[in-house]
Amino acid sequence: MFAPAYLDHNATTPVAPRVLEAMLPFFGQQYGNASSRHEYGRAARRAIDTARQRVAYAVGAHPTEVVFTSGGSEANNLFIKGVAANFRPGLAAISAIEHPCVREPARSLLRQGWRLREIAVDADCRIASADFVAAMTERPAFVSVMFANNETGAVQDVAQLAAMAQDSRTWFHSDAVQALGKIPLDFRSLNAIGVHALTLSAHKLGGPKGAGALVVDKRVDLAPLIAGGGHERGLRSGTENVPAIVGFGIACEEATARMTEAAHRLRGLRDELERGLVALGGSIFSRLAERLPNTTYFSLPGLDGETLVAKLDRVGYAVASGAACSSANPEPSHVLLAMGIAPVMARGAVRVSLGPETTATDIVGFLQALSATISDLQSLAAISTAAH
Repeated sequence: MFAPAYLDHNATTPVAPRVLEAMLPFFGQQYGNASSRHEYGRAARRAIDTARQRVAYAVGAHPTEVVFTSGGSEANNLFIKGVAANFRPGLAAISAIEHPCVREPARSLLRQGWRLREIAVDADCRIASADFVAAMTERPAFVSVMFANNETGAVQDVAQLAAMAQDSRTWFHSDAVQALGKIPLDFRSLNAIGVHALTLSAHKLGGPKGAGALVVDKRVDLAPLIAGGGHERGLRSGTENVPAIVGFGIACEEATARMTEAAHRLRGLRDELERGLVALGGSIFSRLAERLPNTTYFSLPGLDGETLVAKLDRVGYAVASGAACSSANPEPSHVLLAMGIAPVMARGAVRVSLGPETTATDIVGFLQALSATISDLQSLAAISTAAH
């Protein structure tokens, strides 16, 4: 079977072997409901408790601060809608580069009388400090700034931003889905500075789809999105997805154990990739910013990103033209537009995101395939121009 080299790890990752091994018993003989009082139920509860400890340890939190959800989208919605439900309509603030699962719930508050402030970024996808300070002087009820951007890989100085927000007495949330397992996260030290919640997701670091978490300071008053039997401290009712939660815990343990070594290896591969891209005439977005070690987002003059992605897929390289969750949207990336990138250049954007199984051979092969694809597209353009 044809299997392209997978270079789209920011969209999702393959489930790690140890993760799958840990999950399998909970699809079979260990099928209990964690709310049941008999041994089947107690075994499920123990498994969830252990997973909660593993997730908490990975981000320096206490297990009681971890609320399991179905993924990052639900966790982001739980924070935004959960906080808003306990305030009179006021001001909400988010960065201009947030993932749709932050932008859309924030925008939905407009129908309830809220105002929304989008905080600007600079040309390298970093939060514009002056605009952030200006937003905080308006005293928003909450602010959400993602830890690392899913498209460019740019990492924000969340600790510094939280310190700058302290006087505004706002609840500070960060979508850390892309950061988990790639760069260090320490909720205890962040919380001391003024970060009140982090969003996590399992499938971005070798875990299963369908599991995520909101790590949240207990002082934050949240209304649940899903009411029912009072699971997850009453914040997320519903029978727990035990296999996925177990897998999430193991994935956190695995990823954080190898994080330093993996980051060093991936950064070396990324640098080699970017040298090749620049030699082909490519422009690297957010090149001057601190970035995730596995992420490159680039554009080539005169070439359409969607076309490049399709042609590269046919010759064996799976990459992305932007965020997977919004790939059906033909508009240029809102992240690049917020950075001041011209729409015609933004439409050419392609993202390569590396993972544990990526090799130097993959990078060499990708650059060769890209070079050949560029030549093919330029030849077709020349023929089309001559015909007219």
